[in-house]
Amino acid sequence: MNDFLPSEYKIPDSSNYLRFKDGENTFRVLSSAITGYEYWTEDKKPIRSPKPFLKTPNIKLDKDEHATKIKHFWAFIVWNYKAEKVQILEITQSTIQGAIKSLVDNKNWGDPKEFDITVSRTGDGFDTEYSTMPNPKATLPPEATQAFLSVKIDLTRLYLGEDPFGGETDKKPDFLKPDEPSE
Repeated sequence: MNDFLPSEYKIPDSSNYLRFKDGENTFRVLSSAITGYEYWTEDKKPIRSPKPFLKTPNIKLDKDEHATKIKHFWAFIVWNYKAEKVQILEITQSTIQGAIKSLVDNKNWGDPKEFDITVSRTGDGFDTEYSTMPNPKATLPPEATQAFLSVKIDLTRLYLGEDPFGGETDKKPDFLKPDEPSE
């Protein structure tokens, strides 16, 4: 037996975002989702909007890729069981969105804040496949509740290209501002 590292040692996940890794990825939804559309710029920054973009941007990411595509996204706060932390999950894969929407619409499942979801990832690149499975309804672990209550996350900051962690903003996206009376 190797004693270089403790047998229960895991490399810490320092990211504030859950990225699906090969195998099972289990999480609990902690917030309602925001939805919208996004594309990535040449300098690899996301541009997001709650409404569809009027035209597709003509951005070449590099000489081997086509112009960037606009994708529909969902973003919400989750408890990542493997990382044991609160993170943001952004989903652009229509197969995962469809599976979660089916669970939400099903009277036996409903609100995904009441049960864990496992997304299994296999393959790589264009051969990547995802399967989505609900887990039996259960209460949220106390450490997840405590972590969620101790962090401030404003998902709407994603629309502004800002970090949604660590505070609040005075700036609000146009769609959140009250309509101004016309003259």
